[in-house]
Amino acid sequence: SGFNSIGHMDTMLRGRHHIGHYKEGEEFIQNVFHVLFLLYSGKEKTNLTICWLKYEISKVVQCLQTKNKKKLKAQGRKSKKLAKNLLKAPDNRNHLSLWKLYAYLEWLLGNTDDARKVFDTALGTAGTGGLKSPQLCSLSLLYAQLEVELLESLEGAVMSRAVHILTKLTESGPYVPYSGQVLSVSVLKARKTYEHALQDYLSKTPVPDQDGVSDANQLVNLVGCYALFQYLTVGIDAAVLIYAQTLEKLEAPDAQKCENTGENFGIQNFSTALEAVTLLHTNLLRFHMKISVYPLNPLREALTEALKWYPSNQSLWRSYIHIQRKSHSASKARRFFDGVTRSTDSLEPWLFAVQAEQMRKKLIENVQRTDVGEIHSTIPETGLTNRIIALFEHAVQSENGTHCPLLWRMYLNFLV
Repeated sequence: SGFNSIGHMDTMLRGRHHIGHYKEGEEFIQNVFHVLFLLYSGKEKTNLTICWLKYEISKVVQCLQTKNKKKLKAQGRKSKKLAKNLLKAPDNRNHLSLWKLYAYLEWLLGNTDDARKVFDTALGTAGTGGLKSPQLCSLSLLYAQLEVELLESLEGAVMSRAVHILTKLTESGPYVPYSGQVLSVSVLKARKTYEHALQDYLSKTPVPDQDGVSDANQLVNLVGCYALFQYLTVGIDAAVLIYAQTLEKLEAPDAQKCENTGENFGIQNFSTALEAVTLLHTNLLRFHMKISVYPLNPLREALTEALKWYPSNQSLWRSYIHIQRKSHSASKARRFFDGVTRSTDSLEPWLFAVQAEQMRKKLIENVQRTDVGEIHSTIPETGLTNRIIALFEHAVQSENGTHCPLLWRMYLNFLV
């Protein structure tokens, strides 16, 4: 009992009341964590703790999506209690990644001041590694991103807490909490420091050693911090320029390297770095469009380019569908989906193509049924229905689609 529901397959439509974990499934997952916890030590144990906290955060995010305040409060209490217990362990006290997740949890629960205290304390105890410390960069980037999301416009953003966090990161001195203002001299110095740090990183050739992954991560954090800093102090064009330079620099050597030596090292890591940088770029464009007037085309172009490279990235597909909903012409998106499904084996393009058509169908039905209560429209929308069925048919005939339970369930559900 409960085991069949672990993968959130309780409903297709993900209605407000259906999202959540079944009690037995949840107990099973908690038991797995508890049992594994006794078997590991050192770095593995820390990694498991990170997984556990991320899982707790995912449940809080689910409650936020359903806007169920009562459930959010209960879930928040449980998750916070667990997080505090995990952080009490002697091995975890000095681990910045865990403090970062705990602060993020507090932030999601709406305890902004508490979250800021946790972030400030963590930054204060993190030492003075500055841009050279991957964990410090990662922590500062998340803190600054969350602060930026609270801004309602870019007016006066130069004096914001986010700019303070990003300038302090470059100073390689002890962190001082935000006092309400940022010195112009500090901003200028920080810009120079970021510029040099990024140039150093991009001119460095990857060395085949174990640090390839952390190197790639560090590059992503550095680019994220620098672009966000430019966005707040100069504007969106300056930030986009940094992403463009980084992508250009990362794409070029990789392609040559594969051709010349055929060696595989570092390419994998830098490909994930490229993907992460692309995601930061598209997220920033989406945020900017939310708080000010900005054309849709740069975002659309960035997404279509990125999805050709990373057809299985779900966040990019979500953004793509989100912006396509605003356009009245479906043909462009359909052609794009068609092109991507032909050129890749991954299933995501099929699943999102189906989702996009289902959203369109729902929109048309809602328009047709306005103000008539529950009387169904006399003209059924058969064109879209046939198109969706055709998409399902093609998808389940593909190599991966045949073995995807989710796809079959969605198909059955749609037919019902």
